[in-house]
Amino acid sequence: MIRKVVAIVGSYRKGGTIDSAVEAILNGAREKGAETHTIYLTEQHLEFCKNCRQCVLKPGAERGACEQQDDLEPILKEIEAADAVVLGSPVNYGNVTAVFRTFMERLIGFAYWPWGQPTPAARKKRFTRKAALVASSGMPGFLIPWVTGTGYALRTTAKMLGARPVGSLWIGLSAMEPHHPLSTGDRERARRIGMKLA
Repeated sequence: MIRKVVAIVGSYRKGGTIDSAVEAILNGAREKGAETHTIYLTEQHLEFCKNCRQCVLKPGAERGACEQQDDLEPILKEIEAADAVVLGSPVNYGNVTAVFRTFMERLIGFAYWPWGQPTPAARKKRFTRKAALVASSGMPGFLIPWVTGTGYALRTTAKMLGARPVGSLWIGLSAMEPHHPLSTGDRERARRIGMKLA
């Protein structure tokens, strides 16, 4: 069976560090025979969450549908048909980019949250797909999950999508030059993560 891997890229620059790292992961997955597709959030029409809560009120295991008519539903259908997802965003102001955060907030339909309940509860408890998490920053890479909210945001997004992270790639010092190339080590780590996804 051919496995499918979908990448969600929250970078504002094509061909940048995140784009290169995600592509390296997908190359690893393709080596193992996976079919891959990349979705650039900057090319999608995604409205802000209106916090109307209509998507969280109906009980059941299936995610609640958003009433807004934009590109969210096709994106989610593609992810739900996949075996794995790659989530990538540079660190901007200590967290994921605004476009990635917009996508993340719209995933609340994967939770059930009736009025009177203090916090949302995940509709599905099982992880049915794998995830890879990718972030880049001007600081040393090992600091990304410790001193920014980016790691938490990416892990939370994976959880909402029913995905269990099997690898992460934290790329540091990416602000040292306009087109920061992936190091040989990062490229090989990305490839190995991709092979785990397939």
